[in-house]
This record gives sequence, C-alpha cells and structure tokens, in this order.
Amino acid sequence: MKKSKIALNLVIAAGAVGLASTPALAYSQKVKDACSADYGSLCAKYKQGSAELRRCFESNRRVLSTECVQALVDAGEVPARYLKQRR
Repeated sequence: MKKSKIALNLVIAAGAVGLASTPALAYSQKVKDACSADYGSLCAKYKQGSAELRRCFESNRRVLSTECVQALVDAGEVPARYLKQRR
C-alpha cells in the first residue's frame, strides 16, 4: 500500500511539472491579432509567450490599444477593470 501511494504521488508530481512547463504562457490567436501593433511598438524585444512579455504588457497596460485590452479581457488574461480604467 505504501509503495502505491508513493507511486501515485510521483505521478501527480510529474503531472504538475508537466503542466508547469507547457506553453501556458502562450496567448490565443485572437489576442495575438488584437495586440500585434502594441507588441511591435512596446514589447518586441521579448519572446512571444514569455513571462517577460506578460510583464511588459502589464507595465504598459495604460497605453495598450483598447482592442488589445478587450482581447486580453475576453481571454481571461486580465481583469475587466482594465477596460474601465481606460474610460
């Protein structure tokens, strides 16, 4: 029984590591389309899908285009209050 519990814990841990290393940081195609101009003018030095790009977008959220912010909200990437802050 103890060996099977250890094996189960190893499987769960391996799954968690696998999920953490998947491209969960990747933006949807809708977000990429809506934010391409913002990416090019503000954050092009960062690799698409990287944590650095997310931080760049976050630090520039007040100057991102409305279309980009709307796509990020729709994708659940940022809270809806980001749109309200623009109005």
